[in-house]
Amino acid sequence: MNHVLAWIVAAPAIAAAILLALPASSRLAIRVVSLVGALVSCALSISVATAYDRTVGGLQMGDDWTLVPSMGIHLKFAVDGWGVPLLLLTGVIIVTGVLASWGVEKRGKEFFLLLLVLVSGVFGVFVSQDLFVFFLFYEIAVLPMYLLIGIWGASHDVPARGPFAYAWKRFAVGGKEYAAMKLTLMLLVGSAAILVAMFLLWKEAGGNSFDLAHLEATKFSRSTQNAAFPLLWLGFGTLAGVFPFHTWSPDGHASAPTAVSMLHAGVLMKLGAFGVMRVGMVLCPDAAASWAWLVGSVAVINVLYGAMCAASQTDLKYIIAYSSVSHMGVVMLGAATLTSTGWNGAVYQMFAHGIMTGLFFALVGLVYERAHTRAIAKMGGFGHVMPAVACFFTLACLSSLGLPGTAGFVAEFLVFLGAAEGAHAWWAVPAVIGAV
Repeated sequence: MNHVLAWIVAAPAIAAAILLALPASSRLAIRVVSLVGALVSCALSISVATAYDRTVGGLQMGDDWTLVPSMGIHLKFAVDGWGVPLLLLTGVIIVTGVLASWGVEKRGKEFFLLLLVLVSGVFGVFVSQDLFVFFLFYEIAVLPMYLLIGIWGASHDVPARGPFAYAWKRFAVGGKEYAAMKLTLMLLVGSAAILVAMFLLWKEAGGNSFDLAHLEATKFSRSTQNAAFPLLWLGFGTLAGVFPFHTWSPDGHASAPTAVSMLHAGVLMKLGAFGVMRVGMVLCPDAAASWAWLVGSVAVINVLYGAMCAASQTDLKYIIAYSSVSHMGVVMLGAATLTSTGWNGAVYQMFAHGIMTGLFFALVGLVYERAHTRAIAKMGGFGHVMPAVACFFTLACLSSLGLPGTAGFVAEFLVFLGAAEGAHAWWAVPAVIGAV
């Protein structure tokens, strides 16, 4: 099929445009159109995964349309070995997310429209080969989260205080408006850092092209790399949950509706790690090597801190949210090794964690529908009531802890092996302790 990558990006956007023409009262039609848009992208992602020639590797299935000739901005799509599994992951998560949201009653049209726009941006990031368009899709993927959490999210029990109890309830820690605003502000600051670094690289490359291949071939000066790489690491790393800029993530996870939590942890956090590797480390290789000690050390903190925080939680969503911080630390550790083994492990961990955390949040949504609580202390014996849910939850947990035979084990083993092969072999020790 010609222009398959463009169709993957466009299918959810076309479905969102159709939703604009449908009346809000057409409940079934809205859901069917949303599901069809998601299924088309998922099916095409599967076709890309099967058609990609692994013996050749590199960028394949390319498309190129000129957008702004004077600045060298192109709508350039292609997919490589990193993008294929992440496209497949996104396709699976959006289909299951639409199905998990089938019962959404409050402003369903707007909910599905924003969900489709968000996932169109995610697909665009994974296939864009123009840095400007990459950043544009990145913002399209991030910004709808504010409305999806702020309108359709759930607030938690927060103690009311004094005559301003209502305002406190809305904006204190635990309130969905608080979580949405915190997420948006932190990610926008990160985006500002990315934008500065992006134009810094573009200017030194001649100011005539944002093409990633052109930028990679430019071989930037050491001073430019040392200025751009920290901005890219912190900018994209904020979305990846890099410590200490991870604090938006647990609140965002816990407040978001089920489908948004699935996309949030399963896919969106991967955009941050993908950006650090695809843009930061590829375009600034010398600076990445110089800063690797810090990137890897912070990743180890992520692994240990996220695991300890998860162990102390009593809310199911917060447990999964903090475990995601820990797992994303494994991803960043794999990237910091700067070895092919570590990078393969990082990409595999993105896919494995995306699948397991999507399953986690879908199951938590099912539990909440029956129990109307996420407090573990109130769930004694729910396995007798929902044996299938308990079975799949256990399976996801085993993958999360890295049981041999599960995808989680393969990913973490590759990362630990890459760490042991790299210049900072001691990273492997606390990383393994974090897994325990």
